[in-house]
Amino acid sequence: MTLRAARTGTKDGLERTKIAVMRKVSFLQRKDQLEEEDDAGYLDVAVSELKHPPPQLSPMPEGLTNHQVVRRHILGSIIQSERSYLESLRRILQEYHRPLMEAEPRILSPRKIRPIFYRVREITQCHSMFQIALASRVAEWDRSEKIGDLFVASFSKSMVLDVYSEYVNNFTNAMALIKKACMSKPAFLEFLKRKQASSVDRITLYGLMVKPIQRFPQFILLLQDMLKNTPKGHVDRLPLQLALTELETLAEKLNEQKRVADQIAETQQLARSVSDRLLSKQLNSEQRSLVLCETLIETVYGERGQVLKSKERKVFLFDDVLICANINVKGPPDVSSLVPIGPKYTMKWNAPLQHVQVVEVGLDNSQSKDTLIQHSGPKRPSGACNSALLGPPRLYQELQELQHDLSVVEEVTLLVGTLQGTYQNLNTTVSQDWCLALQRLIRIKEEQIQCANKCRLRLQVPGRPDKSGRPVSFMVVFNTPNPLSKISWVNRLHLAKIALREENSPGWLYGEDEGKTIVPFSCPLLAWCNPPLTLEIETALHNPVNCALLGFSAASTSLPQGYLWVAGAGEALQGHIEIFSLNRPTPRAVKSLQISSAVRCLEYVHPPSPAEEDDAGTHKPAIGTGTSICVGLDDGRILVYGSADVAAQYLLTLHNPDGSPVLCLKHSSRFLFAGLRNGKVMVYGRNNNDDLWDPDSPRCISLGVEPVRTLLVLDESVWASCGNSVTVMKTPTLTTQKFEVHPDPMVSVAHVACAGGGVWMAFSEGSSIRLFHTETLELLQEINISTRSRLQNTGQKNMRVTSLLICQGLLWVGTAQGLIITLPVPKLEGIPKITGKGMISLNAHCGPVDFLVATISTLSPDLLKRDSVGDGPDSACGVEDRSDTSSQESLQPSSYYKAEEKGKGRGILLQYRLRSTSGLPGRPLTAQGDEASDSSLESLEHSVEDGSIYELSDDPEMWVRGRPSERDAVRRDRVVSAAVISGGKGFRRLKEGAAAGSRTGGDSLENILMVWQLPLTV
Repeated sequence: MTLRAARTGTKDGLERTKIAVMRKVSFLQRKDQLEEEDDAGYLDVAVSELKHPPPQLSPMPEGLTNHQVVRRHILGSIIQSERSYLESLRRILQEYHRPLMEAEPRILSPRKIRPIFYRVREITQCHSMFQIALASRVAEWDRSEKIGDLFVASFSKSMVLDVYSEYVNNFTNAMALIKKACMSKPAFLEFLKRKQASSVDRITLYGLMVKPIQRFPQFILLLQDMLKNTPKGHVDRLPLQLALTELETLAEKLNEQKRVADQIAETQQLARSVSDRLLSKQLNSEQRSLVLCETLIETVYGERGQVLKSKERKVFLFDDVLICANINVKGPPDVSSLVPIGPKYTMKWNAPLQHVQVVEVGLDNSQSKDTLIQHSGPKRPSGACNSALLGPPRLYQELQELQHDLSVVEEVTLLVGTLQGTYQNLNTTVSQDWCLALQRLIRIKEEQIQCANKCRLRLQVPGRPDKSGRPVSFMVVFNTPNPLSKISWVNRLHLAKIALREENSPGWLYGEDEGKTIVPFSCPLLAWCNPPLTLEIETALHNPVNCALLGFSAASTSLPQGYLWVAGAGEALQGHIEIFSLNRPTPRAVKSLQISSAVRCLEYVHPPSPAEEDDAGTHKPAIGTGTSICVGLDDGRILVYGSADVAAQYLLTLHNPDGSPVLCLKHSSRFLFAGLRNGKVMVYGRNNNDDLWDPDSPRCISLGVEPVRTLLVLDESVWASCGNSVTVMKTPTLTTQKFEVHPDPMVSVAHVACAGGGVWMAFSEGSSIRLFHTETLELLQEINISTRSRLQNTGQKNMRVTSLLICQGLLWVGTAQGLIITLPVPKLEGIPKITGKGMISLNAHCGPVDFLVATISTLSPDLLKRDSVGDGPDSACGVEDRSDTSSQESLQPSSYYKAEEKGKGRGILLQYRLRSTSGLPGRPLTAQGDEASDSSLESLEHSVEDGSIYELSDDPEMWVRGRPSERDAVRRDRVVSAAVISGGKGFRRLKEGAAAGSRTGGDSLENILMVWQLPLTV
């Protein structure tokens, strides 16, 4: 070996080899020896069931409460689940690993067997030890009733994460080895078939080996059930919350590792099929990441809209390129039944992401006239390309023809009504039958368009220029498995383009990893930065507005639906509120309010739910005002505005006797709480006559002499900060309990953010934030923000926190230096402990971050129904010029508004120009309630949401909120859109690795809003 190194290597290589031989270092050992040595780091402990019997619950004693009975049943599920899981792990070792290792003659060599079953033994040992501890805890269950701390102790160890991580990272490779062995070793394939056939449950080796990947999500579901049935004050409640935090953190890390491993495998498989060497090299580079890949069905249509052919394609969305590949033969069926077999690909086409456009039905003519459009399918003369409408566009053309014919027949009906004589088959009854028949055809055509658009992804993709050099593009139509898939594709395509912008390349740095940049799509994306505002920003809030008529494109690309209210002081210390519409990809100012005093705080108030009203013992009349927004002023007044739409109708004024400035506002189902500068909290109850607050009999609670700067409403209490202490007010009795949250009496609580069972607090001085338990008031964690941002050295000892927010698993921290830091926290009901590395945004304000606001909305469930026709304007809107009515402040009444009042079942108010049957003369198409909405296509009556071709007056600027449906409230398949908005003075772009004072421009001290958009989540 030394001579070989001397012949082929350098002198340094020879010296290194000599030293290696002398020291016997590991890199000269064989791979299988490495694996054996690696396994030696874990103790192989044999657990005897005689010495350590499995856990067994004793008979249920008498006199247990309902919660205790349910908790025992859940504990029994945990015992049974763990026993079944351990049995599956032992089956892998005893029925597969051991027979393969001991087989004579050899079926597979040990060198191939070890990677397949890598870390299974160690995982089995971890859970064997957990079962021993579980048995001990179960034996004393009736005395202690505590199990959360056992999960924390068992699964917070680094060894568990390491073993599972190595197993997950190796899983894709293990499946590939099994597949390869099945193809090349018939004896191995027969061995797997025989083992499956002889097993009682007929489960395959793959079915057994995937169970470790599913284990922690199963634990989380069981502990969630246990926590729901653990009353507050129970000794097991905080341990269960901490256990959920540990398991969620562990599951998130394993899921991320599995996702990355799968993406690498898919990318490598694709790269091997690419003939372009440069593209193949780029695919294998670490700089390019896979955003989304899925098997879709490409469909080619004929001139009459008929399907000519369809074929499965694998579509890959990378961060800068879209690739479509053919799927080759997947392998023998007997192999694919035992283990998933990844297909081989042949690249069909690829296109730069910036030049790929999503085209919805009916929007074809909006494309540039300079671009020659070629549809996939049979070739035809270029002169006919623009006029041909294939597939769904053909349906849209047929719909327009039917609408034209209906208008003509209606005119004929009016003329027939003027006839003086009587004629057979020429009377008003016959002509009205014509109208009804055409209305039926129009409705069917509308439903065909909507259903086609729900699962149809139409992409305009650039092709090679024609002979004259003009750019040429072609249309590709993919069928997605379900509506949710299409929404995901449109959303990811939209965000991937935003990620390519300069401000997001890169947009964030790891605060504790030597300035390592982060893949753009794995973090919030800066989607918009507004022109300077004229007001001095003080606060902001999101006024959510849900509209069931939001179409696919708008739903997938717009910000969370609703309005953003930004408030502060204008000129001469007058109050100023600017209202932005969020029903589009970028916010748009739609209204300004001038107020006589500076605005200090805002609060969005939703109407009490029926459950809350029942708990409160009150029953509101149906004519209540609904949602409202409370505005706290510097002169001590609280103004209440209606928030049904952008009109912002003034409703009420609340006063406090001292006229002290209102610093914060929060509401519960029964009360409105106002924190004052003089250290008092004013409490306003609801008026019995409507949903408004009662201004005549407020209660005053004095907390101290320091200002009440923050309020936080929890399930059964309200937290109010005064100085360095927090007072907990129990509702509805308003009894108080006070506890200290900072040792320095000169420091006061400035900001709070709550999630799960914990509350994060930031203070007026210093860079530390603290986490307190919401029930025991115990301090659980303390973090120094300045240590998380050492790369951005400000020249100051501390970084004061000026804003705090928790949104979508991230704790957002705004600082006085204008920096924005995010820290990962769990999303479930556990404790929001910081569980990973912090990130620093390279897009910052020049001054303090005045506020951070989360905007979150849930997409209409109707978007996820294949057979729904309430899909909205993007599905098939026309290409007529639209009049700009964005300056209008409220909805004008229309005939359709009256129709909506008749059908209260699913009311949606919308301003639009009618393009559907509901606006046509003749027999009225009434709005039916839910009991009449299940009629067949033969029905001629439309409900409010059935007329699906709406054209908005401008864009969704003037939408108002639809009546919520109880059926939708319990729906499981929720699609959540989220964005975070920051406000502060100026904008600056930080340089990578530079100090926070270094900036690349934008030193203006005018007030700026920045919007970070997050991917849709399900």
